[in-house]
Amino acid sequence: MSPVAESEAFDSETGREPMGVDAALWTLLTAALWGGTPVAISYSVDQLPPVAVAGLRFAMASAFMLVWCRAEGSRLALRPGEMRWVLGGAALLFVQISLFNLGVAKSNSSHGSVLVNTFVLWVVVIEHFLAATPAERLTARKVGGLAFAAAGGLILMLAARGETALPDTRDQATLAGDLILLLCAFILGIKIVYTKAAVKRLDPGRFILWHDVLGVVLFAAWSFAFEDVSFARLQWPTIWGLVYQGVVVAGFCFAVQALLLRKHPASQIAIYSTATPLFGIAFAALFRGDRLSPWLILAGVCVAAGILLVNLAGRRGQTPLGASDAERGESMSRKGV
Repeated sequence: MSPVAESEAFDSETGREPMGVDAALWTLLTAALWGGTPVAISYSVDQLPPVAVAGLRFAMASAFMLVWCRAEGSRLALRPGEMRWVLGGAALLFVQISLFNLGVAKSNSSHGSVLVNTFVLWVVVIEHFLAATPAERLTARKVGGLAFAAAGGLILMLAARGETALPDTRDQATLAGDLILLLCAFILGIKIVYTKAAVKRLDPGRFILWHDVLGVVLFAAWSFAFEDVSFARLQWPTIWGLVYQGVVVAGFCFAVQALLLRKHPASQIAIYSTATPLFGIAFAALFRGDRLSPWLILAGVCVAAGILLVNLAGRRGQTPLGASDAERGESMSRKGV
């Protein structure tokens, strides 16, 4: 494309290039791959404890981020005052991912995919009370999104609870597991808001690298102290589940999202996250045999609709320069979904 054509295709409102078919397909692919994360975790926790799985996942993620930051030419050493932000992010990462893995282990992949994506509810509520700009305050459309997301969670927690699980169902959902997943979604909402604030003060890549590294230290310390970890006789599904989380999600998906955010408005990319819980339900049924009940599908659709409404509500608040560091940091922090 010629420079003239490129300038004509440039989005004058957001300052970034509108998404074409190729970019949309890449974004949809990352949404699908993120949707497969609970399934990968289910295979991993079949043989390994939940926190140990988290530690292995983010050890791989740390290695990827180190290579990424070196390729980007980013400064690796933390400046004075940055460590406290990294420590806070690492603590939130430890709590959120540990809860996510534990919740999936005690429930199932489909419930994990739906319930963790209710984090959008908490992000909007928290940002409303901490709002620095009018774009972060609640609007009628955002309230509608919150209502849909909350309805999806309630449907899954209440209506689906009365159904009898099929005898050949591999993973049985439990109330305790679902409550843990809801708590994880709340912590993820806090983490996303925290990350958006942190990357206004330090480079997003450096923040993610060091919060991953310190997170691994916390995961390892907890696992060594409280879990019985054995790597003997690991089966290939467990190994591939770990590779999926550490390489595909934390590596490939991160890289694609980061590259897309350089060219396209974050608001347009975020719309495709609507599909993540729906892909999660489909993959859970396909690979783990989770039951595709009407209540589960309805809950997934409600959560997806909530994500869509909230993201549409935020489009008018897009900054003139497109994706800011805060938006890139928000996308990065969602790799915990």
